[in-house]
Amino acid sequence: MRKGLGAIWRRLGWIEKAFLLFAAVYALLYFTRLAPTMQSLAALGAFITGLLALLKLARRGMRKAIWRLRNRLIVAYLFIAVVPIILIVALVGIAGYAVIGQIAVYLVNTELTHRMNSLLRPAEALARTPIGDPEQTLRRFVPMIQNSFPQFELRISGHEDLRYPPESRLEPPPPAWKRASGLILKRERNEDHLYAWAHEVANGNEVTILAPFNHELLAGLIPQLGDANVAAPFTKWGRENRVPEKVNVLDFEVAGFVPLQVSSWDSPEHPTDAILVVNSRVSAVLGMVFGQKPELGEGMMAFFVAVAILFLIVEMVSLVAGIQLSRSMTGAVNELYAGTQHVKVGDFSYRIPVQGNDQLAELSASFNTMTENLGQLIVVAKEKERLESELEIAREVQSQLFPKDVPYVKTLELKGVCRPARVVSGDYYDFMQVSEGALAFAIGDVAGKGISAALLMATIQSAMRSQLSTSNGSGARRLSPARMVSNLNQQLYATTSLEKYATFYFALYRESTHALTYTNAGHLPPMLLRGSDIQTMDSTGTVVGAFPFATYEEKTVPLEHGDILLAYTDGIVEPENVYGEVFGEDRLKDLLIKHAQADSSELIARTMEAVVHWTGTSELQDDMTMVVARRI
Repeated sequence: MRKGLGAIWRRLGWIEKAFLLFAAVYALLYFTRLAPTMQSLAALGAFITGLLALLKLARRGMRKAIWRLRNRLIVAYLFIAVVPIILIVALVGIAGYAVIGQIAVYLVNTELTHRMNSLLRPAEALARTPIGDPEQTLRRFVPMIQNSFPQFELRISGHEDLRYPPESRLEPPPPAWKRASGLILKRERNEDHLYAWAHEVANGNEVTILAPFNHELLAGLIPQLGDANVAAPFTKWGRENRVPEKVNVLDFEVAGFVPLQVSSWDSPEHPTDAILVVNSRVSAVLGMVFGQKPELGEGMMAFFVAVAILFLIVEMVSLVAGIQLSRSMTGAVNELYAGTQHVKVGDFSYRIPVQGNDQLAELSASFNTMTENLGQLIVVAKEKERLESELEIAREVQSQLFPKDVPYVKTLELKGVCRPARVVSGDYYDFMQVSEGALAFAIGDVAGKGISAALLMATIQSAMRSQLSTSNGSGARRLSPARMVSNLNQQLYATTSLEKYATFYFALYRESTHALTYTNAGHLPPMLLRGSDIQTMDSTGTVVGAFPFATYEEKTVPLEHGDILLAYTDGIVEPENVYGEVFGEDRLKDLLIKHAQADSSELIARTMEAVVHWTGTSELQDDMTMVVARRI
């Protein structure tokens, strides 16, 4: 058990520990009725630390409670509406407690001052008036003093010497005292005693009146008000509780205090600080304020209670209305949250209910529309993914169509590269050895891009390779590029739609003659670099696949040692820069001359880098294809 309590105590923070200590001290002082001032301070400390502990506990619990939007809104209403009202009520209660307590202490202090003056006035009269007959003097002033202080001692010295009661041993105070009244602390038999006194020196007479001052006397200053005392160690509280009984549940006990100065009999120049404490009830103080009419005070309290209940009802109605309003808002939000959970797991068919015609209803309808569109987008995305997968397959297939090995002849070096702008390309180039001393190469550009262009490119390759494979050995001498391109035109026109066509350049090189026979079917003229001079191989016919009766011619040019033939597609010369200027054939010619001494791969790489740099972006505007034939 002790270990359990010790563990709980260790888990508590310093705020909670301080609250428990203040509460324990307050409870101890409240039930023992000792040290009312300390009791009030302990109550204040317990209130402050309890409030801080409550805020700390509320903050800890709020983190878990306000996860839901509805709870968050309710907590917001509490902070906005309820908490300020509670603070205002608490402020009014504290202020009322303090004011009523100070009214009670003011009433007692005023009466105490009046009693002190009732001692000073007889002392002044006795000092300034000849005594004459002592018995007559005592009969005149003693009843006057006894009205305020039933027990007192009187000493007159100077011209006259008079004591009351006769057995009194009261001696005059030290000579430093002149005219004085109030509370005084006098040490007798090694113990301090508190007295009410008055002292006057006039006309050679010195008058001292000393009355014992105790709790019973102080509490009886204003009957039915409550209990009063001067804080210890000067006086002690009596055993009887003089605080009136409650008249209703709101008739709280109040306490007030005011500082006093207590003189010292032996040291006039060193007064002692003391505190006058009064304990009373709200009804008793209001009864005194309203002229000793308790029913009027009770009526005021009843009115206050009625107003407080009315305000509480209005606040509760407002809180209920706010909660209902929050439910209407958070209900839609909760439905939206449920919808997002369905969407999260891929259920795009879920629809949330739409109620009302406010903004939240519009939001719910928009969410339903969004999920419907998302479902359609998912279908489209899956279809796109399927197409991309098919395109990747097509790219792999097309990459296999481009020649992997270059046919070998002793006097001609071939190199070709194709960089697609998309996944697959509509550009075409191919190499094929016709016989031991002859080889053919081609380059083409299919109209359009994408799958359809790639399929047409594959068709062209298949047709040309089929024609070349039918001739071998001596048959290579009878090959005619013009006739082969014409056959390709007839085949494409017969098997493709009208808008499908291609530019095509086909050349046949015979090593025996070092001559190149070619047909250019509407393709960009290849460039032949000989020394520093560049010749172009212009068209010898129109594009293939567009017209059924197109005719094609062929030309033959000799290739000398060091000649370079550069064939290319429009993706090399037509890309534009940010100002709309095309790369152009002139820049291509400059690059051909500049890198003529480099090998064919370097020439192609530098040319394509220059085109990409010209456009200012790594994204290609069109397929880029180049073929280089070098006479060696």
